[in-house]
Amino acid sequence: MTRLVVFTGDGSLNAVIEAMSGWDGEILVLPGGTMNLMSARLHGQDVACEEILDCVSRGAYRPVRPMMARCDAGSALAGLLVGPGTAWAEVREAMRDFDVAGLAQGAGEAIAETTGGSRVRLIEPVIGHKDGYPLIELTPSHRGLQVDGYRPESASDILQQGWAVLRRRFREGPHERLGLLDRVRMENCAGEPLQVLIDGEPATLPSRAEFTVADCPVDLLATSHGF
Repeated sequence: MTRLVVFTGDGSLNAVIEAMSGWDGEILVLPGGTMNLMSARLHGQDVACEEILDCVSRGAYRPVRPMMARCDAGSALAGLLVGPGTAWAEVREAMRDFDVAGLAQGAGEAIAETTGGSRVRLIEPVIGHKDGYPLIELTPSHRGLQVDGYRPESASDILQQGWAVLRRRFREGPHERLGLLDRVRMENCAGEPLQVLIDGEPATLPSRAEFTVADCPVDLLATSHGF
């Protein structure tokens, strides 16, 4: 069996999987990025490359096709974020580049977007706050899309949520569980385009969009008990 070993982060991995769609080989994902959410999903949290390679050499793995969160702008293996709160991604880039001026400016703009930007809400099914959320997260799993809404109300909540987004540990911020669904439609409350992050990479959708689950288009190797 032909095997491709990928040592990269979630965004670049997403591009590799898209490019290899339909390939009959296997992809071994190694943690080479900042957060490595997909590697954690396949191998467990904070598992080193050496341990993963040891498992594979001993045959302690199996090929899987994990579910992805799908929309017209692309598919996400680790997670998909929708809403004005995605502006924090630019702050994360400045922090990664050690751009102090960009970090300060970006944080101010992200706070303004989180508090004053057009919120997004679920319209099919109609669940959650009818006036929407600054940020909605879709996390794919074999059970469907886990939908979480983030609705910071105070200055402390906003900073806490921003810090959580910067580290891509979204659920450490104030949030509420909205459901486990196979399909959901969202809209921007002001009719503006939806801002999304697909495995950490920015994209734009129309003011109303559908999100579903889909199988990964290529085999990935998993060593975790979670699969």
